[in-house]
Amino acid sequence: MFTKLTVSELKLLFREPVPTFFSLLFPTILVVILGSIPSFREANPDIGGARVIDLYAGIAVTLTLAMLGLQVTPSVLALYREKGILRRLATTPARPSLLLGAQLAAALITAIVSSALALTVARLAFDVRLPSNFAGFVLAFLLAALGVFAIGMFISAVVPTGKAANTVGTLLFFPSMFFAGLWLPREAMPAALQRVGDFTPLGAGERALHEAMTGHWPSLLSATVLVGYLVVFGFGAARLFRWS
Repeated sequence: MFTKLTVSELKLLFREPVPTFFSLLFPTILVVILGSIPSFREANPDIGGARVIDLYAGIAVTLTLAMLGLQVTPSVLALYREKGILRRLATTPARPSLLLGAQLAAALITAIVSSALALTVARLAFDVRLPSNFAGFVLAFLLAALGVFAIGMFISAVVPTGKAANTVGTLLFFPSMFFAGLWLPREAMPAALQRVGDFTPLGAGERALHEAMTGHWPSLLSATVLVGYLVVFGFGAARLFRWS
């Protein structure tokens, strides 16, 4: 039952062109656009001698998680409740909790595919190194995904409609991605902004991913922050989520 629901949720997601484009393809397109800028493929002393494109490979992964966790998933779940789908499921063997799990599984699968595509293109087209610590990268990815998705679940738990969920998610998306380095790499930010970003979900996630890509394990600070978001918002979502 769970597998069938997950496949069904994936099919429903891919039938929507806008969410599919931005969550699955846009991160890779961003890598291609930025990698096509000659100066972004050269070592930059302002960011410790790294190349800008090397940094944006990890940022593209956080972008995928942000799109799915803050915008797609909360909107879908709030819309399901708004239309009474969750209430009707409660009377069938497909319990609402199974649908929630399937929705999160579909989002995680989509994030894995999107991230793998972005990193593969970055490697083949622009010689970006793949994560030196693959196990650390997987850990960082899962921590970041679970932390961000927990926030998305909390949004869907407290907002009344799918439209409201999309609005709240969008309002959170832009400042969150700023601290993740989408507009300016974190390494080029003032120290104070970097420190603030370390305590945001996507800033901590980007730092953990970058640490793994350079051969390290996610720092204790990054891991603690992400687990904190998972626990606090996951617990809040579980307590406040309404099926109808």
